[in-house]
Amino acid sequence: MLRSMDSAVSGLRAHQNKLDVIGHNIANVNTFGFKTQNYSFKEAMYQTVTQSTGGVQNTDTTAAGTNAAQYGYGTLMGSITTDMTSSTPTYVGGLNACIDGQGFFITHALSNVADAVVTDPDPGADPTETSAAENTLKGKGFAYTRVGQFQLDSKGFLTDGTNFIYGFQPNAAEDAEPDDGPFLCDKLVALRVPTDAKIDENDKSKVILEFDSTKPSMQAKNVKINELGEVVATVTIDVTTKDADGKDITSKQDIQVSLGKIAIATFQNQEGLAKSGGSYYAAGLGDNTGYCAAEIAGNGIKLMSGYLEASNVDLAKEFADLITTQRGFQANTKIITVSDEILSDLISMKR
Repeated sequence: MLRSMDSAVSGLRAHQNKLDVIGHNIANVNTFGFKTQNYSFKEAMYQTVTQSTGGVQNTDTTAAGTNAAQYGYGTLMGSITTDMTSSTPTYVGGLNACIDGQGFFITHALSNVADAVVTDPDPGADPTETSAAENTLKGKGFAYTRVGQFQLDSKGFLTDGTNFIYGFQPNAAEDAEPDDGPFLCDKLVALRVPTDAKIDENDKSKVILEFDSTKPSMQAKNVKINELGEVVATVTIDVTTKDADGKDITSKQDIQVSLGKIAIATFQNQEGLAKSGGSYYAAGLGDNTGYCAAEIAGNGIKLMSGYLEASNVDLAKEFADLITTQRGFQANTKIITVSDEILSDLISMKR
């Protein structure tokens, strides 16, 4: 069989794979949060006919060197990389949010992922060892997404319609420690509307919240997300006061409570994430994402409330690549046609 036939077949396969990638990009030109994939080629194996040799030069003899003579066997897929650059935010309103900067929302199909304790990676740790944060986030099956289409489900959990949204719970219980700050940033939880809320008798400006997984959540309304990632809602509580005669009077009062702050996951190498479908990415132990950490908005990262990130597909580039890839495919089919004619001529020589 002619080597040109093998090279052309490898070229057809490689160009077909690139056409598949281009078609996938164009199909998702209007998909929120979609990141373009780029395809590259690499040379296939070579058959060496003549080795490269150095020349000889001494007082008696001078001989020229020779270069290597090699036959190539076409092309192969080099890599398929994901372009993680941010795209244009699109205002859609509602309970939606877009990350302005790097990072991903942390989601999970379960609302009670055990031991989701967050510890920042030790800057002085051995980079060959897996950090505690990696063991927590990358070993628990979390899914990461740039699409912040949020809603509350029937049990008061914040979801994206498929998975629960994880973040940091407010530090607003009766036994709260002030030194811990307003949010419990050492443990990830599925954000949920509180199961109970009451005004502190000793400090009327403070609201004590209760989050009990065994109880139904309160009825929430006017749910909003601010640029710091805090989710707030309005709930109705019973307030007891005394009248002029000293009798207790119970009335309804609307107060604003916090569900917590949405966590944002950052990776040392976000291009190392693997797409898992449905706008989600997956990260596992031992992959190429490197250190990961869960943090709240700030330090250059903020949320744009009411916005969603558009696809970063460049249609002009994709159509240009489509044309050149189609021509490359056609050129390889021509090589097969010519090779077939040569083989036909060889066979007809016997007639």
